[in-house]
Amino acid sequence: MTKRALKRMAREGEFNTADFDDKVRRLPVDRGGWTPHGHGAHGNAHGGYGGIHGENRDQSYVKNIKAKSDGQAALIKAIDAKNLVVALGPAGTGKTYLAIAKAVEALEAGRVGRIVLSRPAVEAGESIGFLPGDMEDKLAPYLRPLYDALSDRLSMKRVKALIAEGLIEIAPVGYMRGRTLNNAFVVIDEAQNCTYVQLKMLLTRLGWHSTMVVTGDPHQTDLLPELSGLADIATKLEQLNEVSVVRLAEQDIVRHPLVASMIGVI
Repeated sequence: MTKRALKRMAREGEFNTADFDDKVRRLPVDRGGWTPHGHGAHGNAHGGYGGIHGENRDQSYVKNIKAKSDGQAALIKAIDAKNLVVALGPAGTGKTYLAIAKAVEALEAGRVGRIVLSRPAVEAGESIGFLPGDMEDKLAPYLRPLYDALSDRLSMKRVKALIAEGLIEIAPVGYMRGRTLNNAFVVIDEAQNCTYVQLKMLLTRLGWHSTMVVTGDPHQTDLLPELSGLADIATKLEQLNEVSVVRLAEQDIVRHPLVASMIGVI
């Protein structure tokens, strides 16, 4: 039996397993799909932001996010109400994820014209040496977490298309000087690795009809503690009514429960 005949019979549902030789087997179709929970998805890898119980999470992606703690609820409320938000907290509290999720939401709703994501290109305690390729290739390892968060809200194909159109821009902190970011949702990630001067420069990029969210953990800086400017900047900005500083804590961690336990002792 020819391959063409087999394909035709498969399309028309007329084939019989007896018609196939021993080397051809039709794979069983599991329409339920695999999930790490075993009985359908109940959220996603970031602690279950949004989603419908009983439905498997696929590449259509969850459009609505839901706070998993009081701290996260306060952060979402602050982003909706203020043009400048500083989110401080330990790893796993959803700072970056919630900020990027709100950025995608604002872009798709037409409230902003573009998303600008930035983070410092600072190595986490070890040198990775010379990186081959052009500028984008060299910066890719540092900006990878932003791509990961974006691809969790949008398909990677859509992310690439939006980047190509200029609707999403991902850039290191060093390329932000001299710019005015109008009609944009700006996320400054890993801000604990920025100096005071760098953060002052970044904050003053905020333009008309724009929202900026600065995220970071002052206790997890890869700079010398006296060089990181996040804690000092946050303390000073708390004096302004137009700025919201949200401090997340261990109880807001939505990763593995062991993460919260470890952070409490190390």
